[in-house]
Amino acid sequence: MIVDLDDLGLDEGGHLLIKRALAAEPQVTVRGRAAALATDLPAWCRAQGHAIERITDGFAIARGPHDRWRGAERAGTVDGVVAHAPARWGLAARGALVEAGAPELDLPLAVRADIWADEAARLYAQAVAAQWDPATAIPWDAPIDHPDEVEDAVVQVMTYLIENETAALLVPARFLGRLHPHYREVMQLLAIQTADEARHIEVFTRRARLRRTELGLSTAGGQASLATLFDEPDFAIASFLLSVLGEGSFLSLLWFLRDHAPDVCTREVARLAAQDEARHVAFGLAHLSRHVGEDPTLRGRLAAAIERRHTALQSTAGLNAEVFDALVLLAAGGWSPAQLRAGHRAVVELVGEMDKGRRQRLARLGFDADAAASLSALHTRNFM
Repeated sequence: MIVDLDDLGLDEGGHLLIKRALAAEPQVTVRGRAAALATDLPAWCRAQGHAIERITDGFAIARGPHDRWRGAERAGTVDGVVAHAPARWGLAARGALVEAGAPELDLPLAVRADIWADEAARLYAQAVAAQWDPATAIPWDAPIDHPDEVEDAVVQVMTYLIENETAALLVPARFLGRLHPHYREVMQLLAIQTADEARHIEVFTRRARLRRTELGLSTAGGQASLATLFDEPDFAIASFLLSVLGEGSFLSLLWFLRDHAPDVCTREVARLAAQDEARHVAFGLAHLSRHVGEDPTLRGRLAAAIERRHTALQSTAGLNAEVFDALVLLAAGGWSPAQLRAGHRAVVELVGEMDKGRRQRLARLGFDADAAASLSALHTRNFM
């Protein structure tokens, strides 16, 4: 077979014609007029393991025995995930042919049973479709005509939300860098979850500063509670504490704020954030339900994690008193004794709704009613 490169150089794509010819025939003759062909072609042949000889009308190339893809393996299949993804697959796309000798990366979250959820692809697609722009989705110019004390309560609650959403961003972000990309649907879902939390931090901050230049209070007890989430090294347990218990309780809080918001802007901020948080809770439940099904002993580890966290936080004050009072005032809508009594009752009912939701989610993971009730009662008083 003759390959006539004309004046096309190897550095311009000429090597592709030669590779194509050698894939079909073991010996080819190459002709060409490019100035550097006599230098570039022998060098290229040596690098590829082919034999080359100068002949009268060009170069004779014999395909070499060396095959750089010998020993290569497929990184699973495009549509299926393996039980354990080996480190030697590195960052290769699922289903790609991986050349032997690729660097092995430290990606310890590489066992399907530990991280996978069959709903991951659906939840990711849902999350992409439900993304919203803070600049246009929220009516930042809507009237705010409530009293200063109510605005101060909004700012305090927003300050609390920012702090908690920061933890909700950092926890999945820590595990994202340890996750084997073979499980790309989970990787994508965790990535968009961190993007959700970043957006929540943005809108909570912007709402807090609409009428104020300074934010509210951050307590040591609240930060101690969140630190236990950030310090948890186990992905399943961290997902359980954050998504199933923490964000699940937080979801009730956001619906509460939607219902008792003193202005349209605050109501929309809470509604849109709740929309995102519901997906985070759904993934946590889906992943852990599958995990518990494959490893029933996980249930005992989850219970122990709740008890361990409760013991660690026993000496802390729990929920910021200013946050509790701010929620009472927002629910009250005024300062009369009857309004404050109703507001306090609404917050107590909120705490009860959080407990009910936690017990329901624990039941979905296989805990019986008594165990679910006792474990829910041990959940942090800081809600998250």
